[in-house]
Amino acid sequence: MKPITNFKNPGIKVLFTDIDDTLTHQGRLQAEAYDALWQLHNANIAVVPVTGRPAGWCELIARQWPVAGVIGENGGLYFRYHEKKMHRHYAFPATTRKDHRSRLELVKAEVLQQVPGAALASDQFCREMDLAIDYCEDVAPLDKGQVQKIVDIFTKHGATVKVSSIHVNGWFGDYDKLTMCKAFAETELQIRLDTQGSICAFVGDSPNDEPLFEYFENSFAVANVNRFVDDMSHLPKYVAKKEGGLGFAEIAKRMY
Repeated sequence: MKPITNFKNPGIKVLFTDIDDTLTHQGRLQAEAYDALWQLHNANIAVVPVTGRPAGWCELIARQWPVAGVIGENGGLYFRYHEKKMHRHYAFPATTRKDHRSRLELVKAEVLQQVPGAALASDQFCREMDLAIDYCEDVAPLDKGQVQKIVDIFTKHGATVKVSSIHVNGWFGDYDKLTMCKAFAETELQIRLDTQGSICAFVGDSPNDEPLFEYFENSFAVANVNRFVDDMSHLPKYVAKKEGGLGFAEIAKRMY
């Protein structure tokens, strides 16, 4: 990973970014990060948060933040508020989502029964595509063995599973953050990531961002990624000096 000061590409037009522990610090959106979003917006750089957070959060973020749209639930959906209308796109139709939800209820029951201390994420009530198990956000942190047991239960049921910095997320169906980034860019911004990647970038912070770190030519991380480098195969190209939202602001300044 190179220091952010080595990045010299003023031509970025689209910035995809993680939210938790990338824009936020200790669960809060910092003033510096929010100001950086506005600075990017004013510089005509389209910012698109890419998160495991739920549809309910995406509704607010797409409507009220200075962003071009938001990809939520680990790529299961995106929302875009454009010309005073909310555009919602899902990886699957409603009937399929209902079937997947029934299957996730079985996973939920098994996890809560077999992993003491695990809990539903507090935002589960406004999710449409996945199941989020809290292992350290609002509960006492679980150890690696307990987290792995949660992962194993999802896997046993045939679900895709990802571990974020706060949740274990699982879902049914073939989709992910990168797939939906490509769909959003092409459908909403008329940009093909496979041929126009040099004008796009991604910022993240943890192992669940690895596919995006690997894919994007211009990939960045805030400094808290340093905690995970020994567990990662694909590192970002550049890293900020600071953590969380302060690191995001540091990265954003290299673009506008």
